[in-house]
Amino acid sequence: MSHLRSRDYERMLDLAVAVLESHQPEALQHLVAAHLLETFGCGTVILAKFDVTSPVGRGSGADGWAPTSIGPAVDALVLRRARQRHPLVGYLAAGGRRPVTMDRICDGWRNTRCYSEARHDFGTTRQLGIPLPGDGTVMRAVSLGRKGRDFSARELAFAARIQPLLLGAENHIRELGRLRRAAAQGGDGGGGGSGAVREAVVGGVGGLVPAAEHGLTPRERTVLGLVAQGLTAEVIGRRLTISPHTVNRHLEKIYRKLGTNNRVSTVVQARRVGLVP
Repeated sequence: MSHLRSRDYERMLDLAVAVLESHQPEALQHLVAAHLLETFGCGTVILAKFDVTSPVGRGSGADGWAPTSIGPAVDALVLRRARQRHPLVGYLAAGGRRPVTMDRICDGWRNTRCYSEARHDFGTTRQLGIPLPGDGTVMRAVSLGRKGRDFSARELAFAARIQPLLLGAENHIRELGRLRRAAAQGGDGGGGGSGAVREAVVGGVGGLVPAAEHGLTPRERTVLGLVAQGLTAEVIGRRLTISPHTVNRHLEKIYRKLGTNNRVSTVVQARRVGLVP
């Protein structure tokens, strides 16, 4: 198994922080796509949804994409790929869950219309799919395309590690949108009134509480994220170029602010209120 680099973990943390700190659900999918575009060095990233039961692709489209220039035609593009039975569609329909490149699941990939059109439209010669498993007939996945070098074993390993974060971000975005709609209607959709909506937003339902509401500084937030990854004080210190003693001082402050007294209860509490994925 390929070893990830420290920068890979930093990018995962950067994405988690960016998602948690945003309060605009309509822009979050594009933020995620832009982050992946830069991280993988891609030409295109599409957060696609496919109705695998519809032979005409009804219900297929895109929730987010990067760069923004592909926006006007992206829904039609995903619909066309669904009708062409893009290899990723078949992979999702068969229950595929691991990140995979198209040439690994389709022997004649380079002879397909999907490949030739992607190469013509965007210069794409390599494609990677990251499934976002869920319930129902509409399957979601992130499709990343670029030209030139293939996706390496390390990049596939990184895709597998970031996959749960992407799924968590999608759930977070969906819940944030639901609460925003309920708040706009003056209720929570279940008879609880606007007070219940406010309680849900502040109390951490769906991972909506920004770190600032707990009084965490940016450095404490970073330390908390690394602790949630299971890193020791020594490793965190090397990562942040500070001493283990300073790391422990940050932890003591985090314990006090979250009302906990050890690493395990702190991570559990942080996940419960949505401070870490």
